[in-house]
Amino acid sequence: MITKEQIQNLAGTIFEDVVGYRRHLHAHPELSFKEFETAAFVKDKLTQWGIPFESMAGTGVVGLITGDLPSDKVIALRGDMDALPIVEANDTPYVSKNPGVMHACGHDVHTSSLLGAAYILNNLKAEFGGVIKLVFQPGEEILPGGASIMIAEGVLENPKPQHMVGQHVMPMIEAGKVGFRSGIYMASADELYVTVHGKGGHGAQPQQNIDPVLITSHIIVALQQIVSRNADPRLPSVLSFGKVIANGATNIIPNEVKLEGTFRTLNEEWRAEAKRLMKKMAEGIAESMGGSCDFNIMHGYPFLVNEEKITANARAFAEDYLGKENVVDLDIWMAAEDFAYYSQVTDACFYRLGTGNAAKGTNYSVHHPNFDVDEDALKISTGLMAYIALRQLGN
Repeated sequence: MITKEQIQNLAGTIFEDVVGYRRHLHAHPELSFKEFETAAFVKDKLTQWGIPFESMAGTGVVGLITGDLPSDKVIALRGDMDALPIVEANDTPYVSKNPGVMHACGHDVHTSSLLGAAYILNNLKAEFGGVIKLVFQPGEEILPGGASIMIAEGVLENPKPQHMVGQHVMPMIEAGKVGFRSGIYMASADELYVTVHGKGGHGAQPQQNIDPVLITSHIIVALQQIVSRNADPRLPSVLSFGKVIANGATNIIPNEVKLEGTFRTLNEEWRAEAKRLMKKMAEGIAESMGGSCDFNIMHGYPFLVNEEKITANARAFAEDYLGKENVVDLDIWMAAEDFAYYSQVTDACFYRLGTGNAAKGTNYSVHHPNFDVDEDALKISTGLMAYIALRQLGN
């Protein structure tokens, strides 16, 4: 029987290499669906270790580790690979060498950690039964999301996993700890693109114009009623607009205003109804004020749900591996993740890897230009994932 001490020893053996993998990937980030060099790096390591793999979703890589003992159980482990269009502000030896592109969401950690877990599991395959599918996924950061494409291309078939596990960095949790939540955990996310049409002209003669800036301001305020007066108060919902473009001037009323935002919630029925109400309200307000409104919605990721049993088991395994004091509870988080697609079609567990350390300056939020991680987190990220996988398989 495989012991946690065996896994911890292998995690210790590969730790410095995993740090090197992470630093290499951090220094060479690639945007969503353009992870060509990242995929090549992953393939090179899998080839070195004799792990068979196939390409999927363009730049995705799916490896397969088959235990030598008899078992028909299959589990999938996921690590995403893409970076963000952010100019990095850190001053480290591994700072991004690709101007304007940065691993500001920790996907370099996810990829290197999954490689480390693959090394551990591959070294133990003579002692376990079952199949472990290694899913190195592209394009988590932009719609339609690499997960949806990989699912469409059959990542959850041949062989079909009974469970899927993913981990994600969290700087709000201290390095050395991990966090779990059963049930609904993260929100759906839809993108809103609105154009309000009016009639521009001189700002000193508003009576001759149809002011799209004024119409837009009414729409922004009124749409908040969708959340405050139509949503069930017990159901979290967020409507935020972060971009407003009105290319006028101090004395020029423009012909149109562009507005962009996001809507997030945790219920698919309400999600659909809210979008219907928003479109109807915005178009009605614009028309009542003499203008018109194009209200376009880009359907985004669904909400993420952690299956109760697999998550309870994974949490128990983490407590065994790390100690109960190093496993914390997570609250609902209104950010979105395309791992949610997996959670909608198979039993899944998505947990958080603590990477924060105030003394090392690694408490910046993800998507911040100063984001970085306490690399001591990599001491547990590989072994814990391998341990959860083996325990879920019954080894």
